Amino acid sequence: MWRRVALLSSSISSSFLAQTASRLNTWESLTTGIAQQAKGVIAPKEKTPFITFVLGGPGSGKGTQCIKIVETFGFAHLSAGDLLRREIASKSADGAMILNTIKEGKIVPSQVTVKLIQKEMELSDNHKFLIDGFPRTEENRVSFEQIIGVEPNVVLFFDCPEEEMVKRVLNRNEGRVDDNLETIKKRLTVFQALSLPVINYYSEKGKLYTIKAIGTEDEIFEQVRPIFAAFEQTVG
Repeated sequence: MWRRVALLSSSISSSFLAQTASRLNTWESLTTGIAQQAKGVIAPKEKTPFITFVLGGPGSGKGTQCIKIVETFGFAHLSAGDLLRREIASKSADGAMILNTIKEGKIVPSQVTVKLIQKEMELSDNHKFLIDGFPRTEENRVSFEQIIGVEPNVVLFFDCPEEEMVKRVLNRNEGRVDDNLETIKKRLTVFQALSLPVINYYSEKGKLYTIKAIGTEDEIFEQVRPIFAAFEQTVG
């Protein structure tokens, strides 16, 4: 999708019109919709993307909650971690670099991750996206906004005690390359140092919703549900 840019209603205020038009023009330049326009293809209207960032340390339960959000509200779930692991499995040049970076408990370069997310968004027929595990740093955040050309509408932060996160990760037995005690500790250190500034940034912008990630999956989801229910009529 995102190959076509909708005409905006004349009833929209001039300031909102300028801001939205700028973002949509940036998005259009990133897609193959330009080629279609060159061929004279007239595209129907499309909805502006509704983007939710989902943040939390390893084992905070954000992935499980994303599944419930997808099932309940019809979002497309883009897990930054899954995209990176898929790239590793592809045996590409980037995959080898990503694997070594993850093993060291470090963060993959922003442009690499944003490129993978961008590709998935362009291929999707959905306009509502849950971007899980990203942005993890201020550099991630800035790169996403510069490359994709939009900011998130909502940012969820799953707040969970460190000892609980470690226990969950060690017990999930999913065979991930980064699911071992040494790497988990490195990831938690990195999260505290680099991700908290991102969380604080979105808190100041009024876009952050903090979820207390302790309890059953259903108990935690009861904190999440009202957030998206409030947007459901306007987002579609």
